[in-house]
Amino acid sequence: MLELNIGELVQWMTRFLWPLFRIAAFFMVVPMIGTQLVPARVRLTFALVVALVVAPLLPPMPVVEGLSFGIVVIVAQQLLIGFALGFMVQVFFHIFVLAGQLISTQMGLGFASVSDPSNGVSVVVVSQFYLMLTMMLFLSMNGHLVLVDVIVDSFRVIPVGMEGMGSASLWMLASTGGWMFASALVLALPALIALLIVNFAFGIMTKASPQLNIFAIGFPFTMLFGLFITWVALAGFLGQYQVLAEAVMEQVAELLRLGGAGG
Repeated sequence: MLELNIGELVQWMTRFLWPLFRIAAFFMVVPMIGTQLVPARVRLTFALVVALVVAPLLPPMPVVEGLSFGIVVIVAQQLLIGFALGFMVQVFFHIFVLAGQLISTQMGLGFASVSDPSNGVSVVVVSQFYLMLTMMLFLSMNGHLVLVDVIVDSFRVIPVGMEGMGSASLWMLASTGGWMFASALVLALPALIALLIVNFAFGIMTKASPQLNIFAIGFPFTMLFGLFITWVALAGFLGQYQVLAEAVMEQVAELLRLGGAGG
């Protein structure tokens, strides 16, 4: 008859629960999987399945006796690591949302907002189009499999029980906001410059002919020209996506490296 003491049961449970906290936190934040379109039960089931598959492959877990403060610390560390990795992927997707917002504002479509069911907020039409296009590219290039590989590889770089996210890691996480705005500006810069030239030309026309109703003529022309520029810019969208995807993967690897070095 198989006999197990309390210590062995706790050890078996912790071998599964510690990875589950990190994986569940990651899937609750990461785009597409962590959106409102996916029910929380589905996300939790997916996290349970991944944790069951990954748990036997992980190194030995730290032994914590009973309900102590050490358990709370380990749980908080795993949640923080999972949230941080998911946040990095969220920043990547929001680059395209922000670029669409900049283009829409310049072309006069800033007021044309639609509901984004994945995030539960209202975004402009161009941002929603860019977000849908990014999601399709992400899935077609097996980005969902890359997400699973990232969270599994994090256990090798930052084992359970390690300090993990230190000051350097948190500072790098905060600095990704600047990278997001800079990348969105570079992505939207061709359309912004073209629309700026159009607005400058209409300003000269108004100065030369004050009787011309600039609002009646300029607004429709700027909107149509902005849509044309957005269509032309789609030719280089794939290349820009690949560059940004490589950049965010490098940042995720750097974040894991800093965490593995103890911050």
